[in-house]
Amino acid sequence: TLSVHQLVENTDETFCIDNEALYDICFRTLKLANPTYGDLNHLVSVTMSGVTTCLRFPGQLNADLRKLAVNMVPFPRLHLFMTGFAPLSARDAAAYRALNVAELTQQ
Repeated sequence: TLSVHQLVENTDETFCIDNEALYDICFRTLKLANPTYGDLNHLVSVTMSGVTTCLRFPGQLNADLRKLAVNMVPFPRLHLFMTGFAPLSARDAAAYRALNVAELTQQ
């Protein structure tokens, strides 16, 4: 909360990621008993990788961060984004897990 004023005044896009929520995801969804910083960083990296996909692959919608801001920010001070990502899987088990529709909707 100490930096919210600076983020509102001095940034064009802010992606909010809460440490406590990351730990909660690791404990409850991924069933990791002792999540490491690597596990938390994996969640952040795959989420932000999804956000910046439009910068790495050709397409018409949101081709750069400026267009993303134009399309997603209704008023200049409302540029705090909440991210989401599915399907969630631990970084060691991602290649070996087959998901069905019921598991995806419960995440």
